[in-house]
Amino acid sequence: MSVLSGLLLLLPVAGCGLVDSGPSAKDVAAAFLASFASGNNAAAADRTDAPETARRLLDTTREELSPKSVSASVTGVDEGSDQQSTKARFDVSWRFGQGRVWKYSGSMELNEGKRGWKVHWRPSVIHPKLAAQQTLDFREQHPKPAPILGRNGVRMMGPEELVRVTVVPGQVGGDLPGVAEKLASGLEEVAPSVTSKGIVDGAKATPPDQAYTVVTLRRADYGKVKSRIYELPGVRFPTTTQLVSSEQNYGSQVLPGVAEHLDERVHGTAGWSVVTRNVAGAEVRTLHKVPPKPAEAVKTTLDDRVQRAAEKAVDPIGKSAMIVAMQPSSGDLLTVAQNAAADRAGAVSLTGQYPPGSTFKIVTALAALETGRMNLDTPVECPGTTVIGNRLIPNSHEFDLGTVPLRTAFAQSCNTTFAHIAADLPSGALSKAAKQLGLGADFVTPGITTITGEVPTTDDRIQRAANGFGQGTVLASPFGMALVTSSVMRGEMVTPKLIRGEKTETGASPSAPSRSSLDQLRTMMREVVTGGTATELKGMGEVAGKTGTAQFGDGTRSHGWFVGYRGDMAFAVLVTDAGSSERAVAVARSFLENT
Repeated sequence: MSVLSGLLLLLPVAGCGLVDSGPSAKDVAAAFLASFASGNNAAAADRTDAPETARRLLDTTREELSPKSVSASVTGVDEGSDQQSTKARFDVSWRFGQGRVWKYSGSMELNEGKRGWKVHWRPSVIHPKLAAQQTLDFREQHPKPAPILGRNGVRMMGPEELVRVTVVPGQVGGDLPGVAEKLASGLEEVAPSVTSKGIVDGAKATPPDQAYTVVTLRRADYGKVKSRIYELPGVRFPTTTQLVSSEQNYGSQVLPGVAEHLDERVHGTAGWSVVTRNVAGAEVRTLHKVPPKPAEAVKTTLDDRVQRAAEKAVDPIGKSAMIVAMQPSSGDLLTVAQNAAADRAGAVSLTGQYPPGSTFKIVTALAALETGRMNLDTPVECPGTTVIGNRLIPNSHEFDLGTVPLRTAFAQSCNTTFAHIAADLPSGALSKAAKQLGLGADFVTPGITTITGEVPTTDDRIQRAANGFGQGTVLASPFGMALVTSSVMRGEMVTPKLIRGEKTETGASPSAPSRSSLDQLRTMMREVVTGGTATELKGMGEVAGKTGTAQFGDGTRSHGWFVGYRGDMAFAVLVTDAGSSERAVAVARSFLENT
């Protein structure tokens, strides 16, 4: 063999070892997809034959879709006949969170040039149906919130489009006070509480390019004032859909809390889609769509008829007035109603702490009966005034009954009698009896915040005497006193409920009072209506209860109470600063007439 022929035989082998053909088409396709999936758009674009164009669309796509993560992989490569072009097939999976996944398959063309293999750039590299001059867009479609129903299926809250009246400070111009004055004046018919000062203060505290919400209006109310406010500079009117009560101020202190608690449950599952848009922003094609899933309606224990009767009873009252009612057999809350005067102080029907006055004699009577040393016919003294320790205790207008059965002292509301009874009880007797009826117990009731009251234990005989007729350190809310009368009717502490399917938590588990004590107490409460201080309710059916006049402040002013039950409905009425219990009894009569 000659030297030349040996070289000819060796050259091809040497050439194979020295020439590096670079990454294969599959390698380049895989690298492009890896960069694309990780969000490294510059690196992905560098794998194409049009880096700048590719990077711009890749950046836009990432921004518009905002995925939580993306995965992409090559599933196959087809070589072309000239071995300088090929097609790579791939799978892509976009994850948007909350179980939202969009999967599809596509393909890309790769060409081999002087710089090795490159992805031939087309929008279809991102998605096979994405055309030139188009972008991808992720959209959410929220279902309307599910309605909140009462116990009988009546809608108490439902979705409604609301109009937010907003001010964008930077768009008002130089006369913010003038615009605020015109806006407040224009809104006065539907939102009298809005003031020009409030608008100015709110706008000044808001960044110039952001919106300060002045008020949110129902569509009907907005229609009444639109012509007066629509053209004001810097005033804008975005819309939103929210759950609102069936009427203005209906269930104002209970339904908003229910809606807030149920926020996720009533809003269902949002739908979503990925669409293509043209340069004008118009939707061209839907590439993927998952329809929204509305939530099911949520039922509460509230009774629409009872709620309306309660609101009708308290609304005309000039002082703060409120009613809470519940069903003793189940613990279902039937109504929480307050008038506008009470609303200004918040949810006082549920959390307000007031001296319960003579309504607390229900607790004192139970404590006395539970000792076994007294019954409803035990003779007791009811003088016009009495002194315990150094404290003078009078009856209302110092009425004097002499010696009467306990039932009569209860029906006529003898302070002097019950002061002596309480003073002679053991230090913890009142607290124990109160807790047996739920007063002083803590409940975590989904949808509302409640405070039942406070009945402290005391070794001070004078303090116990004052507590015995609800004028010492004893405090109660209308909710707490409705719970007391419910528990008397049921025969054990009632656990309140508000939302079907949700459980109230409480650490309280007091023993039930004796049946004998409860039977006697119920008889005494019935006689308050048949021949005592609440005879105005005699024609309202088998009503039983207790009146209460509770002094507060310097002792010259009084709240008025009536608490009781009829059938399977127990309730508490409070009219603050009423002077006596008469107004509360009248409110109770109106309430009972319509339930």
